[in-house]
Amino acid sequence: MNLWVRVFLPFAAGYYLSYLLRTVNAVIAPELARELSLGAAELGLLTSAYLLTFAAFQIPLGLLLDRHGPRRVEAGLLLVAAAGTLLFALGRSPFELTVARGLIGLGVSSCLMAAFKGFAQNFPAERQASLTGAIMASGGLGAITASLPLELALPLLGWRGVFQGLTFLLLAVAALIFFSVPQREAGVSRDRLSAQLKGVADILAHRVFWRFAPPMALITGGFLAVQGLWAVPWLMNVENLSRHQAAEVLFALNLAMLLSHLGIAAFAVRLARAGITPSALLLGGYGLALASQAAMLAGLGPAALLWFIYGVGVSGGSLSYSLLAAHFAPALSGRVTTTLNLLLFIGAFTLQWGLGVLIDGLGAAGFAAPAAYRATFALLLILQAASYAWFLFESRRKE
Repeated sequence: MNLWVRVFLPFAAGYYLSYLLRTVNAVIAPELARELSLGAAELGLLTSAYLLTFAAFQIPLGLLLDRHGPRRVEAGLLLVAAAGTLLFALGRSPFELTVARGLIGLGVSSCLMAAFKGFAQNFPAERQASLTGAIMASGGLGAITASLPLELALPLLGWRGVFQGLTFLLLAVAALIFFSVPQREAGVSRDRLSAQLKGVADILAHRVFWRFAPPMALITGGFLAVQGLWAVPWLMNVENLSRHQAAEVLFALNLAMLLSHLGIAAFAVRLARAGITPSALLLGGYGLALASQAAMLAGLGPAALLWFIYGVGVSGGSLSYSLLAAHFAPALSGRVTTTLNLLLFIGAFTLQWGLGVLIDGLGAAGFAAPAAYRATFALLLILQAASYAWFLFESRRKE
């Protein structure tokens, strides 16, 4: 219980804010587009700046985590995130808001990876799957906060007031992590920088890494791109929902994530004992996510139900981190998870911006908005299905 209070809860608070900030633009997108006169491509670039800096810092982050530990690294970076939210609250131009989103992405880039490193240092191996589910549930709670509750709060606070409040929360969590989490030497590498970089190269050269990377980049990364921005525009343009109704569907999606991660946290160990391994949960979850997306494109069911199923399925992707890390030495754990996260967020950035570019391009070519969205999301699904087929093929190979 002492470790849960001193280690899990501070990291959970950080990841809660990280995920809230990742997805907040989905609900405030209409205000940003109207106030700043942004098209879909411009809105996608502004929002995805978070993902770009997040991805760019993953390799340095892995080196820092393995050398200095998660306590110091995350506490320091959250101060950068607080500077970003303050600039976002005060910014008046698209350039200022894009820079602010980049600072936010850089500042929260450690929240999940530092938690994984902290868990590896403080909890036994058999607890890692349930801890993964629990920390991801805190992110799901952040995503829920960034949906319907945020939509209801906007008339009272405005989007700038929301970011001012987030600035104070980030500062508080940075202090909590620094003064609460113990500094451990277990799993810390004191190798020279050249040796640490060689470890990254070894990870990238390992075939098993490239089993997990494509579906993480395209399926989970595509989900982040949609959840963080394009879900509400899709629901408003294709399903003809009001923004409030779209926010309710987004709430259902994020609630599904939360419940799924809580389920993994509560039952992962029991399911493994019953023969249902984390690998099986990952495969089944990805398949469910793709099936629900295909049903959305075909218009086969109630939007809220299909998006709920999508959230349940894609949540299994979080198990990739612990499954991949198990193939490497503990001293490499920070670099393993951050290298995989790099591929995830490169995919998310490329897709979040790219979807906007394609939607605008199809609109300029004469496509009506619903048709442009459907064609764009159909291409995304094809790419995701190809990555899933690759994962199935590679999973049958002997290591």
